[in-house]
Amino acid sequence: MSEVTLHAEIRTQVGKQAKVLRRQGKVPGIFYGHKMQNIPIALPELVLKPLYTSSATNIINLQLNDGSKYLCVLRDVQFDPVTDRPIHFDFQGLNENEEITLEIPVRLIGGTPKGVREGGILQHVLHKLKIACLPKNIPEHVEINVEALEINKSIHVKDISIPNVRILESESSTIVAVIPPAVHKEAAGEAVPGETPTEPEVIAKGKKPEESGNENP
Repeated sequence: MSEVTLHAEIRTQVGKQAKVLRRQGKVPGIFYGHKMQNIPIALPELVLKPLYTSSATNIINLQLNDGSKYLCVLRDVQFDPVTDRPIHFDFQGLNENEEITLEIPVRLIGGTPKGVREGGILQHVLHKLKIACLPKNIPEHVEINVEALEINKSIHVKDISIPNVRILESESSTIVAVIPPAVHKEAAGEAVPGETPTEPEVIAKGKKPEESGNENP
């Protein structure tokens, strides 16, 4: 498990006042944990971004401007629905003797699966796994080797194990699968080869000749 060090400031702007921080390019957040005091903090947006875009789970060595230090993980990030920029984040403190529940990324390795080379389609269903473990055992990610995966074959949660970690997903949940190629149905109304199209019945407008009243003498 990799560890990153972040320097954050304890913020006094809370509630609507947090807009001031966002105008300064900072993101308001909160640090919390079991038997720990909640601390409102702020980070520059550019410092926060690598954490939520990373494909790995990181232990954060959080150092605040009052000299205090904490170990934590990024628990959540909220985004603006219009700009998609982060507007708030949560750091959860770690206790070395207490299990923590979190999600870790699933990384597929082994290159192109056998089934895909034969024309199948890869379906990566679970991109993250919910787990529980002690902080020292938190994995950066879990690797799934899909090299030998054939068409109509899949890998389920029950097929993997992570040392010193409890996987909290359903054992029957599919992580990744290779399915057969899609079969396209004939378009509605498409002519069948060798079959002559039937002309539609045409109904003439107006009266029939015998009803027109202009009979020949």
